[in-house]
Amino acid sequence: MDLFNIIIRAIVLMTAIPIHEAAHAYVADRLGDPTARYSGRLTLNPMAHIDYIGALALLFTGIGWAKPVPINPNNFEDRKKGMAISAAAGPISNIIVATISLIITKSIGYFSYSFGSSFVLSTLFTIFRTMCFINISLAIFNLLPFPPFDGSRIFNYFLSDKWYFKIMEYEQYIFIGLFVVLLTGILDLPLSILTSAIFSVLDKLTFFVDVIGNTFLL
Repeated sequence: MDLFNIIIRAIVLMTAIPIHEAAHAYVADRLGDPTARYSGRLTLNPMAHIDYIGALALLFTGIGWAKPVPINPNNFEDRKKGMAISAAAGPISNIIVATISLIITKSIGYFSYSFGSSFVLSTLFTIFRTMCFINISLAIFNLLPFPPFDGSRIFNYFLSDKWYFKIMEYEQYIFIGLFVVLLTGILDLPLSILTSAIFSVLDKLTFFVDVIGNTFLL
């Protein structure tokens, strides 16, 4: 990968991860658990959230992770429901950012087609397009139903307490096993298919940009 793409991913890193983690912290706080806020995690400051190994993984592979947001489920009125909702906030925030990024990407594309491209417009187009795809990838990656990913917290909401606590007991071992599976590349194709599918949905949802662009700029 060339230096230009690494720089672009670094820019995305400084936005996607803080928004994802701050969303966890905000929703947990709103549901009654101030742990993340007291820990200084209710912020968009990247340095409060970045795990350096996870950041390097994101830079060079497009998939990474941040420091987990501390959440105390005992502060929720309904522990499992509170964990599920606060967990879902992260991937949802990534999809929202991906949608906004796609709107900006399309707008730049139509503008460049009508008035001529430039290095600045071309760079911005690449940045926001990359931001869109990485945010989609992060959302999908975090929705995997295995601990410690957000998807496991959502999935566990539908389990009995017995199975919920049994899975939590082996969370570390499950993560190691999943990490080994990820290294083999077995999940690359299905994750890529899901990313393309979600991008297609967002493309259709942002049709109004195409309508405006085709009407006024082409």
